[in-house]
Amino acid sequence: MTTTVDALATGTHREASPGQDPQRFRALFIIAIAQLMIVLDASVVTIALPSAQQALHISVQNRQWALTAYTLAFGGLLLIGGRVADFLGRKRMFVISLLGFAAASALGGLAQDAAMLFGARALQGAFAAIMAPASLSLLTVTFTEARERARAFGVYGAVAGGGAAIGLVLGGLLTQYASWRWTLLINTPIAIVTALAASRYVRESKSEGERRYDLPGAFSATAGLLLLVYGFTRAGSSGWGSVPTVAMLAVGALLLVTFVLVERGSRAPLLPLRVVMDRNRGGSFLASLLVGIALMGTFLFLTYYLQGTLHYSALKSGFAFLPFSGGIIVSAMVASQVLPRTGPRVLMTGGLAMATLGLAWFTQIGAHTAYLTHVLPAELIVSTGLGFVFVPFSSTALVGVAHQDAGVASALVNATQQVGGSLGTALLNTIFTSAMTSYLLVHHGPGAQLVAPVHGYTVGFMASAVILALAMAVSFTMVRASRHDIPAGEGGHLAL
Repeated sequence: MTTTVDALATGTHREASPGQDPQRFRALFIIAIAQLMIVLDASVVTIALPSAQQALHISVQNRQWALTAYTLAFGGLLLIGGRVADFLGRKRMFVISLLGFAAASALGGLAQDAAMLFGARALQGAFAAIMAPASLSLLTVTFTEARERARAFGVYGAVAGGGAAIGLVLGGLLTQYASWRWTLLINTPIAIVTALAASRYVRESKSEGERRYDLPGAFSATAGLLLLVYGFTRAGSSGWGSVPTVAMLAVGALLLVTFVLVERGSRAPLLPLRVVMDRNRGGSFLASLLVGIALMGTFLFLTYYLQGTLHYSALKSGFAFLPFSGGIIVSAMVASQVLPRTGPRVLMTGGLAMATLGLAWFTQIGAHTAYLTHVLPAELIVSTGLGFVFVPFSSTALVGVAHQDAGVASALVNATQQVGGSLGTALLNTIFTSAMTSYLLVHHGPGAQLVAPVHGYTVGFMASAVILALAMAVSFTMVRASRHDIPAGEGGHLAL
């Protein structure tokens, strides 16, 4: 990353106009490090989760909270986090969120029980919800020349695309040779140093005008999603028809309806409903939500299959996931070139069809199947398909959007995937638990304990495949934008 930034600086600094920030490439490096921590923090903990679960005696039903607490807070607070940064100062909130992220990471790394770990992960997500939009806004105001801005966003996008792959390997290295705790603790010194550098090299900027925060909207949306996730989790132990499960799901749904009503009447809505009511954008956001639901559960199941069934080490598991990241990056690069010629519908529908087939392939895994014949081909098919999908998600989100809504529309792609990941991880983990328990009630042989988890994984993969098939149907029926409707220059951003 240093080499990239230095090369950019060397090639463009002499041509800088007097109004440009002379420290802008240092600022780019600082912002890229912050984005790397945000992206990395999901995948690095996924690899470490089996070790953390064993160390803290976390139940199978509750293990998903280590992932869900982060993604739920991140996705649920992302829109209001951007508002807070815009009005209170983007640099100020960027530095504060970095320091908060450092403290939350230390708290998680030193966790003595499950509740402490889950709480720390929620705090990480909350601070990331401020850090991420502040980073993007700072990039926009720091790079005012079009060509430099495009190159800066290219660096930012490369970090976003490659961060997950780095996290997989780093998580494996730290878990195997140090401790799972260091997958969280390592953020603390990096975030503190980055905050100190930001306070020196990043310029302050803020939005003018009346400050309005849609706190009722933020509360109803986040609380509603939290209750849905908790209801899905409770269903694994109490059953779908139990009073606590039904009550949580009902109240969660009611709060989300309340959120819509609040947004309709708010003078400064967190989510202007006009952004999602457009057919193309609404279809893209809904498909993005469904992809998030299917994807996080897939990562969770694969992690436990590799480490628990195939007995891979944490490091070997990290490397086993790398083809997944590689497939997404390569196909996303292809998609960014093809999108202006085909339009979004072809890529979204075709990519989701491919990903659905890949998830169906995952259902063929067994207790003794090989990585090269059952896991690797499915990884490549799913990841290649998803890479074709993520780029048009970002582009379709901006089709026909008003200038004042562009920031919200862009953020919604990330928010829907994070929220979908929260809901999907809880739902699919419950499906896995129920399938495994049902299998053990019928089979009592000596190999049942080994086969039962694999049966749960295959049922979970099938559920994920059905969800992706639904996303494919949504994309095919709702997205009608042509290649001429895609905003100029919006074909190359990776949604994740």
